[in-house]
Amino acid sequence: MSTTIERGRESFEIGGRTFASRLIVGTGKYPSHAVMADAHRASGADMVTVAVRRVNLTDRSKESLLDYIDTSRIFILPNTAGCYTADEAIRAARLGREVGLSNWVKLEVIGDERTLFPDNVALLEATRVLVAEGFVVLPYTNDDPVICRKLEEAGAAAVMPLGAPIGSGLGIQNLNNMRIIREQAGIPVIVDAGVGTASDAAIAMELGADAVLMNTAIALARDPVAMATAMRLAVEAGRLAFRAGRIPRRSYASASSPAEGLLPPAVAAAAPARS
Repeated sequence: MSTTIERGRESFEIGGRTFASRLIVGTGKYPSHAVMADAHRASGADMVTVAVRRVNLTDRSKESLLDYIDTSRIFILPNTAGCYTADEAIRAARLGREVGLSNWVKLEVIGDERTLFPDNVALLEATRVLVAEGFVVLPYTNDDPVICRKLEEAGAAAVMPLGAPIGSGLGIQNLNNMRIIREQAGIPVIVDAGVGTASDAAIAMELGADAVLMNTAIALARDPVAMATAMRLAVEAGRLAFRAGRIPRRSYASASSPAEGLLPPAVAAAAPARS
């Protein structure tokens, strides 16, 4: 692997744990568990999310998507998808810990069935409760700098602002809010939801996000494995571009070759042509 790509793959830390990949992927909506496993490998991700309420946690004699996750290299992040109250989300997080998944949780408390936007009041309440119980909490929230700051103050290990509604594929809708969230945050910022293609992931990283989490964009792509590869490269490229530092935006052109040192037109015209 080249030095350039290695720089794009620099590790990052959440809650005292180091991750080599800045791409986090999900486990839902794939055509099959086998395709999911192949996509996970292609993504290079070393953390995947698993919905506590949608996985068989009791009867281990039956097939489970957990059987298709290589836990020797992939960390499982339980999530509380499908929860509409703080109490539901808290119970789901506790269940995930009790059955041995993890004391980490991607905390989701949905406030609207149609848009799947978070209920930020309930989210903040659940974050405080779970942090007090020793959970490493990564809350999924709106792209609102104020609520992100309050979640950090409540003890969240990272904040996960949405780029756009879950599964919409619209890409990041409010670039300025994401910049503000990143500038004020003292914890990792992980863009979650709304990514549709590789350029969306690259933009998130160019804005300074520490990582990107996605599921639908890979799982429902025509070729999930190829899209997982594209997303891995996009995250690496976006991170590298952020570290390299983009040029300032200008309203007018700026010549690539400076005028200083150029021969005057008359002198240049009189110069003998080279054969």
